[in-house]
Amino acid sequence: MSDPSQDSTKSPLAQAATGASRIEEALAQAKRQGLMGVIPYLTVGYPSIETTLQLVPALAQAGASVIELGIPFSDPLADGVTIQKASYHALQQGVTPRGCLEVCARLRGRSLGVPLVLMGYYNPIYAYGLEAYVRDAAAAGVHGLIVADLPLEEAAPLQHACEGQGVALIPLLAPTSTEQRIAAACRKASGFVYCISLTGVTGAREELPTGAADLVAAVRSHTSLPVAVGFGVSRRPHAQALSAVADAVIVGSALIRVVEESAEEQMVSATQQFLKQFTGIRRTQ
Repeated sequence: MSDPSQDSTKSPLAQAATGASRIEEALAQAKRQGLMGVIPYLTVGYPSIETTLQLVPALAQAGASVIELGIPFSDPLADGVTIQKASYHALQQGVTPRGCLEVCARLRGRSLGVPLVLMGYYNPIYAYGLEAYVRDAAAAGVHGLIVADLPLEEAAPLQHACEGQGVALIPLLAPTSTEQRIAAACRKASGFVYCISLTGVTGAREELPTGAADLVAAVRSHTSLPVAVGFGVSRRPHAQALSAVADAVIVGSALIRVVEESAEEQMVSATQQFLKQFTGIRRTQ
């Protein structure tokens, strides 16, 4: 595949009009249907690039509103054991940030209509070059970025690059976030606001902390953007409980675990069936 930055048939600014707004519209569409939005997470290249190319369309067919793709990184500080293992495996397969963009471009070439969000860490993006990375991401059909270790105070250069290409820069807010910090993050947010349900790393859990509803309420007082809750959302009852407060749930580690535990010939169908338990949940708010 050619370098995404050299694809003159794509207009980043044309995508800009639809990048962040397409994420918002996808979640708004679920809301109009009375449903919770569902954002599944996969690590690119786990267990292989070809598997990722099969799984993403299957998740879209299962009803995903947006799909979050993780860029493998050697020091994924926000991720628990399940995603760390997936990331390490993908790195061993030679998956790179550029390779992740190529995967996104290949998915778009297969007429994938669901918005794509790349989740990663700042160091690889910085090494790639902020402007170049966002430009190439937009050309590859990426609609949003999540950068787990980028502090709000240092986000301005990447924010500027994203605004220039119309790519959403989606903030992460935690139960420990102050009202001032929530307000500042919401002023710059686009696409949606990612609320972390707990203080800790990603990972499937039996129960969700009770503070998630308070965080969502605080965020809603500062933005009209959709609000999604992730970290620990692994069972249908979790999503049902959150349907009273949030617009969407993000399902990551539990989904990766299904991939890990499935035989190769059953992986796509098992992953799709697992996601379907979340995609039909009615909103109660």
